[in-house]
Amino acid sequence: MEEGRAAMILVHGRGAGPANIMELAGPLAHPSFTYLAPAAAGNTWYPNSFMAEIASNEPGISSGLSVLAGLLSDVEAAGVPPSRTVLAGFSQGACLTCEFVVRHPARYGAALAFSGGLIGPPGTPWQTTGHLGGTPIFLGCSDVDAHIPKSRVDETAEIFRSMGATVEKRIYPGMGHLINEDELAYAKALVEAVAEG
Repeated sequence: MEEGRAAMILVHGRGAGPANIMELAGPLAHPSFTYLAPAAAGNTWYPNSFMAEIASNEPGISSGLSVLAGLLSDVEAAGVPPSRTVLAGFSQGACLTCEFVVRHPARYGAALAFSGGLIGPPGTPWQTTGHLGGTPIFLGCSDVDAHIPKSRVDETAEIFRSMGATVEKRIYPGMGHLINEDELAYAKALVEAVAEG
């Protein structure tokens, strides 16, 4: 990866795969960016709801987080620092992305969580001692998503704000479990900001 390059790590949802999430690379395309999409074993990062007890989703969660850490390390070794790397995911992939960011705080280029939030049952005490250094984080979700409670999206936004992120949360009334044009437009602007440095 050349000087001035940037990278995006795209994390697919349950039952999907890299080809599905790479469809996002179209609307979010930028010539400075290299797009990477890891694959979960059996197309699922972890077996149960992201709101289930953490132990019930292991070793899936830890394995998925390790995959992301390895990719981020590879990207950095290729000359692209975290501050020029965007982490993005949809649904289960968005949850894994959020969990990675809270457990590995740094100044990332941006984090995009489409229909997702932090992993764990109600009352989970996330470790928030690290600092995100103003990382732009986008959280977009329906107010009636069958998989992602709005309350968890709200909670996730507050956790990230408390860690020094710049959070944009958008809740869409009555939307299905999908990514809409408004979300893509906002995400595209973040991608362009990272590319411009």
